[in-house]
Amino acid sequence: MKRRDFLDLASSGLRMPIGTDLVLHERADAQQISFSPRLLGQVVEDAARRYQTPLAVPLMDLRLEKADLLGMLGVAEADVERVHFPTAPSEDDIDLVASAATRPFPARHQAHLGAIRYIRQETDLVPVGMAIGPFSLMTKLMADPITPIAMIGMGATAAEDEEVRGVERCLRLAELAVRRSVRAQVEAGAATMLICEPAANVVYLSPRQISAGSNAFERLVMQPNLRLKQQLADAGVSLIFHDCGQLDDFMVQQFAERLDPAVLSLGSSQKLWESAAVVPKRVVLFGNLPTKTFYSDSAMPVEKVEQLTLELIARMALAGHPHIPGSECDVLHVPEAAATIRRKVEVMLTCGRSRYAA
Repeated sequence: MKRRDFLDLASSGLRMPIGTDLVLHERADAQQISFSPRLLGQVVEDAARRYQTPLAVPLMDLRLEKADLLGMLGVAEADVERVHFPTAPSEDDIDLVASAATRPFPARHQAHLGAIRYIRQETDLVPVGMAIGPFSLMTKLMADPITPIAMIGMGATAAEDEEVRGVERCLRLAELAVRRSVRAQVEAGAATMLICEPAANVVYLSPRQISAGSNAFERLVMQPNLRLKQQLADAGVSLIFHDCGQLDDFMVQQFAERLDPAVLSLGSSQKLWESAAVVPKRVVLFGNLPTKTFYSDSAMPVEKVEQLTLELIARMALAGHPHIPGSECDVLHVPEAAATIRRKVEVMLTCGRSRYAA
C-alpha cells in the first residue's frame, strides 16, 4: 500500500478503531481461534468489514516476539511473561538468536502469520502486519530497564556497568527478534507493517537529558527503528508507526521526519492538532481518541465520546493535516464492559456524520 493510498483514506472521511480484539471476543471459542491461522484470519477480516476499512489490522499482540525470542533460548511459552534476564545476555545468546532465522515460530505466532496469509490470498483487504518495536521489546526483557537507560542518558557505558551492558545486549536481541518477525510477516503477504513502540516515551527517556546532549534516544530508539524502516522499504512495505506513550515535540518530530511513516499513530496524551505542527503533511496522523477509558461510564460517558470525537475532527480540519480519526491504541475486550465499549466505538464512528460530510 502506497503513501498516496493512506492520504486518500484520510481525505475520504474514514474513521476506524484498532478493534480486532473486540470482534475476536464475540466468539465463544476466542482462545482456540488465537491458535488457528484460518479462523484468526476470518476474525481479522470480520473486524475490517465491521468497521468499514480496507485495512485488515491483526491483533495487537505484543507478546509474540518475546515468546519467539525466549523460546530460542529455551524458555517455555507459559513462562515467557514472567521471565527477564537477571544479568546481561551473553554473546553466545546473541549468536544463537542471530543464527536461528529458519527456526519455526511458536504456535500463536504461526497463527498470526497464517491470518496475514489468509487476508492476502482470500480477501480484497490490505493485509497489515504487526510487531512490537525493538526498544519496547528490550524493556520487556529486563526487570528494571529505567535505571540503566537513565545511566546511559548520563553517559555510562557497557564497559563500566553490567546493567547498561544488559540494556545494550537485550536491545540487540530484541532487534534480531523483531526483524525476524517482520521478515516472516512480509513473506506471508503483509503490505504495510504496524510497528508499536509504546515504551519510547518520556518515562523511559528523559527530555532533559536529551536536550543536554544525551544520545540515548538516538542510539536506543531511532537507530534500531531506522534499520527496521530500511528493511521495510527494501521489501516495498509501508510503515505505520504507533507510539501511545507520552511524548514531547522532539520525539514526535523525530518519528515523523526521520522514520517518515505513511501513518503516525499517537496516544491520547498528545494533542494531535498541536503535534501536527511538527509532522510533515505527507505523514497521515491516526487516532487518538481515549479508547482505553471506554470501559468506564464515569470516566468516559457516551456524551463525552461524541464531544471529543467531533472536537478532534474539527481541530484537525483547522490544522489542515491529513488525519484518520481512530482509537489511541487497540480497543481491548473487557468482559464486564463489552457492550459499553462497543456502543462507544459505534458513537466514535458515526457521530456527526452529516456535519463531517458537509
